[in-house]
Amino acid sequence: MTPQSKKTALLEITFDGSIMIVKPAGPNVGQREAPIMKADIDPEVKAAGKALKIMVMDLSSVQFMSSMGLGMIIDMRNAAAQLGATAVLFGVNKDLRSLLAMMKIEKLYKFADTAAQLQSLCGR
Repeated sequence: MTPQSKKTALLEITFDGSIMIVKPAGPNVGQREAPIMKADIDPEVKAAGKALKIMVMDLSSVQFMSSMGLGMIIDMRNAAAQLGATAVLFGVNKDLRSLLAMMKIEKLYKFADTAAQLQSLCGR
């Protein structure tokens, strides 16, 4: 299957039939960006439905995330979980990883620090 792709000013979404990769453009996911991104992602997740097995949030371009950004990635994880999909965070920088740990949010996700780890988690 040829991957489907959607690109906006704030993010890129790729779906290959079972794995959805959401990559924010960065460097910030804040009060302005989070609701716009969520509005772009929600219909794609709904359209994928039960075919979605893994949702990857590629945060490699993100340097800062506000509480609204954190809320958005939690919403995305919950949407994936409702469909029985696994949520994976990829490319999280050290400071953001510390914030996720401090907020105890890291327990909601699987993490991939390298492309090899991501491929392993995705079964490829």
